[in-house]
Amino acid sequence: MLLLIIIVWWKAYSGGWMTIPQGLSNCPPGLEYLSLIDQLLIHQKVELLEAFVGFETNNKYTVKNAMGQKVYYAVEDNDCCTRTCCGPIRPFDMKIMDNFQNEVIHLNRPLACDSCWCPCWLQSMEVTSPPGTVIGSIEQEWSIFKPCYVIKNATGEVVLKIKGPVCTFSICGDVKFNVYSKDGETKVGKITKQWSGLAREAFTDSDYFGITFPMDLDVRIKAVLLGACFLIDFMFFEKSGNQELDRPGML
Repeated sequence: MLLLIIIVWWKAYSGGWMTIPQGLSNCPPGLEYLSLIDQLLIHQKVELLEAFVGFETNNKYTVKNAMGQKVYYAVEDNDCCTRTCCGPIRPFDMKIMDNFQNEVIHLNRPLACDSCWCPCWLQSMEVTSPPGTVIGSIEQEWSIFKPCYVIKNATGEVVLKIKGPVCTFSICGDVKFNVYSKDGETKVGKITKQWSGLAREAFTDSDYFGITFPMDLDVRIKAVLLGACFLIDFMFFEKSGNQELDRPGML
């Protein structure tokens, strides 16, 4: 009987879609899910062609809540030439969709550099929800040793900051990018690249991430933090031809 209960619970909460909350006002359509969440789990889909041949394909992700229920599905929108020529720094659009295949969040990353040698042309990402309506952005700040970002709201005001470690090699285990208040003093969450096993880390760039943030944080800023997770993935954990390109600090 206990085994049957466990099986039923597993089917209900692992692999199913999260039920959309009702009765929320002043919330962009599709972001209602984030109102009841203080943690997101992001799993990148393993692409066999990319793993065995090294041919870069569009990234695809499943976004889940802490109970394993699906919240969103994210798909990179790009062309073969851009993926091949630009590698991890490539510009892209990413569509984040709900259970009904409605695009609820749109991410746009322009082509830019990510090294401290190019302080005037650093990484950024614009987040819109619904698509076309800006709700915030992520901007890389110039630094030598640790990756640093600011999270801005729709009016361009800094609301959060993100600071990463000097060593971002995933072979070292979990890699944490801490999220701080706008003054950079109070830690309020984190984006974690989780260790996914030797074989997966060595031969693919298919990653596991976790994001934590305050439950009462504005759903729009939660969506921007989700975008920050994807930007961090491309900058530090996306391989080119299955070759690790990481380096110390931001050199």
